[in-house]
Amino acid sequence: MVPTDKAPFTLRRATGTLAEGAAKLAGEIKPATVQTVLADANRKAVRKGAAAAFGAMRPPSMWYAFDRGDQDTTDWYPQGLTCGEDSGTIDASVFFVTWYFRPQAGERGIRISFLSPQTLKYRHALLVEAKPDGSYLPINIHAGGVVCYGDRLYVADTTRGLRVFDLTKVLDLRSVQSDLGDPERIGRHQGKLHAFGYRYVLPQTDSWRLATTGARFSFVGVDRTTTPHTLISGEYVEDATTGRVARWNLELDGVPRDAYVLGHRKIQGAVSRGGKWYLSQAASSTANGKLLVDSGSAVETRPFPVGPEDLTARGSKVWSVTEFPNRRVIFGVNFVGAGA
Repeated sequence: MVPTDKAPFTLRRATGTLAEGAAKLAGEIKPATVQTVLADANRKAVRKGAAAAFGAMRPPSMWYAFDRGDQDTTDWYPQGLTCGEDSGTIDASVFFVTWYFRPQAGERGIRISFLSPQTLKYRHALLVEAKPDGSYLPINIHAGGVVCYGDRLYVADTTRGLRVFDLTKVLDLRSVQSDLGDPERIGRHQGKLHAFGYRYVLPQTDSWRLATTGARFSFVGVDRTTTPHTLISGEYVEDATTGRVARWNLELDGVPRDAYVLGHRKIQGAVSRGGKWYLSQAASSTANGKLLVDSGSAVETRPFPVGPEDLTARGSKVWSVTEFPNRRVIFGVNFVGAGA
């Protein structure tokens, strides 16, 4: 990884009416805590399920598979991964996973899963953009990465920058009506709220937009071993080694701390920790990916599953999520030097 110009990743805050719209909704719909959403979860993950995700790789010591409905669907694809430890303030053991809706017809935006590795229970919530008049719409982006820091979720918006969501504003539609409305509709219609059948909606509250076009936000991560903590984002490039990664000090002010050329193709996720970089490299929908560990003087290649995506740090492990049908798992492997 070679240092490069950080200026192309400069961000400008672009709140606009987002905070006003989210506040309008939150004034009407009762918010739920992360713990409440987990307690109310309506799906069950499978410990050590969907083992086909690991292909030729020896499986790790622990992983969690999504349920059969989420394994089978070709409409929704998991992409981003973060956890309560990234937040530093959430008093719950939790993974957060972003999904994008793939069909071009009938767009349903992006959603996020709240998953407890203790109970295996999880639930999806719909991410929305609220308007000052109390209406709201789906957000039609790829959501290739997500970071939780404090109460905020930063979601990658590929060509624009970062969308920000406030976890104190996870809104429960059942707090204001007896049902979840029409599963084919979203927003406010004839006095009722709809969210494609989801119980919880999470409105966007802020935005950080690229000051100039060109850089891409394909994935995001956080490094809590730096002082101050840093937010990481980088570029997926299919057929060249020119993808870049940048870091910003947290609390975010938009000015990058540094930037590097990754030097590898098909990077789907990156985290730095203790001076080392960990890169998730994809191959194909049937071939194993790789975990690349760059110490500055050498690059170590380690086995990784089929379809690895975004990365997060939890305990002594680096975790990722895999995207392809019937191979969808959240899994962790040891950091270098973390023991067996």
